Parts: sequence; structure tokens; C-alpha cells
Amino acid sequence: MTQANIQAQASGQFTLGGQIPVTRLGFGAMRITGPGIWGAPRDESEAIAVLRRAVELGVDFIDTADSYGPFVSEDLIRKALHPYDGVTIATKGGLVRTGPDEWHPVGRPEYLRQCVEMSLRRLGIDTIPLYQLHRIDPQVPLADQIGVLDDMRNEGKIALIGLSEVSVDEIVQARLLAPIASVQNLYNVVNRQSEDVLEYATKEGLGFIPWFPVATGQLARPGGPLARIASAAGATPAQLALAWLLRRSPVMLPIPGTGSVAHLEENVAAAAVDLTDEQYEEMSGLAA
Repeated sequence: MTQANIQAQASGQFTLGGQIPVTRLGFGAMRITGPGIWGAPRDESEAIAVLRRAVELGVDFIDTADSYGPFVSEDLIRKALHPYDGVTIATKGGLVRTGPDEWHPVGRPEYLRQCVEMSLRRLGIDTIPLYQLHRIDPQVPLADQIGVLDDMRNEGKIALIGLSEVSVDEIVQARLLAPIASVQNLYNVVNRQSEDVLEYATKEGLGFIPWFPVATGQLARPGGPLARIASAAGATPAQLALAWLLRRSPVMLPIPGTGSVAHLEENVAAAAVDLTDEQYEEMSGLAA
């Protein structure tokens, strides 16, 4: 596939919350930070180039969080893309960082309000299109956590509210408190632990944002099932993993992330990969 033919729009479109249309294949901006999702990237110019190239390739949905860095990812997005013409920025709050690969939920309303205010400032916007509670804090009533986000939605600081790493029961509880537009859970071709959440999101028309979407594990080893299907399809295992997700549900919004322009182009090219019914069914049977 030539570079000129790589376009994210081939993945189709989904309208978040019935309000914000986005191209289904997006970009996750976690990997543009340092090792352990901590500190600055090794090469800031490459990180900025990745963000700008993503938009050139038709990606118009970029997912980040204040905890990526922390703050580094949001700062780089502003530096690379502000004022975001036609690009929807989704961010998250509610996790505190104490070091590389260390994450702690804090859902006190005053802290979540501060998270939103600071993300608005870092991103240089008046309203966050999609703001996601990064994790539910088990020490704080859910009504308090969702309540403050809904207050800020009513104040115009958040357009849509999303949840991350939640069960169906938690989504149902949250929806009794405020409108919920999306769910971001771990899900990929080898890990289907959130299958029930995906089914619920599909039925209810909620955007489902699978994190770690290109995980392929041992399936992509030489001679493995994914490597074999990839060879037949003229695609890479990562492209197959994304193409399978896009076909799996119309509400699926994969956000593969990378710090490399070459990997970005490979991922976006997955939008045009057309799995046969046989390939899709074989991949559907590969879950661990």
C-alpha cells in the first residue's frame, strides 16, 4: 500500500454521544512520553512529528490523559496540534502518578475538578470534547465522582463524559447519574475479558475505546496463526488485529499508540484492510 493510499477515513465514522463525529481509527497518545509513561520522550521532535502525521493521515480522534507523563502528553498535543482544527481531543483524569509505571486512583470531587481545569489549561481549550474518568476510586462514592464531572459538563467545561476500565454494572450505575458517551477498557484479539462490556456498549450505542488494541502475543510468532493469516491477507499482524477490531463492532474506536512515524503509518493503513469472512471468523476464535 503506497503512502498516498493510507487514510484513516477508510475505518468509517462514529458519532460520540450523538454529538461529535469522529473517524473510528484514532490515536492513543500514551507512548509519546518517556519510559514507564514517565517524563519527556527521548525525542520530542519525533513525538510531535507522529502527532502531526496522524492528522495528515486523517486521524481526527486523539486520546490522552493528564497522567501520561504526567502532563507531558497533553503538553505535546497542544504544541503539535493547537488549535485542533477538526480534531477531537479526549483526555482522562483521576489517576495520580508517583513514578514510572505507578498509577493510583484519586476520585475526590475537588481533585477531579482540578484535573479538568488543568487539562483545559494545558490543552488550551474552553471545553474538553470527551473527558473520561480514568479509574473509579473505590474509596469515594461513585455518585460524587460522576456528579462533579456532570457539574462541569453543565458548566460547559466538558462536552461528553466517558468511563475507563469499568464493568457493565458500573456503567449502568453511572448512567443513572449522568449521560455517558463512551467506555475505554482493555480489549484486543487475544484478550476478550471485556466482551460483556463491548456487547452492552454496542447495544446502547456507547463508543467503545479498546486500549492495548494491537496486542497479538504468541499468535504473531513466525508460523503462528496470525502470522499465517497476515501473510495471506498481505498485511502485518498488527494491521490484522486492528482490522478485526474495526469489524467486531460499529461502536469500536481503536486508538493504537506509538512514538514512531513508521509504526503510525502501519497502524493507520489497517483502516483499509478488508478481512474475508473466513479470516474474521478464524481470528475471532483465537482468544486465549
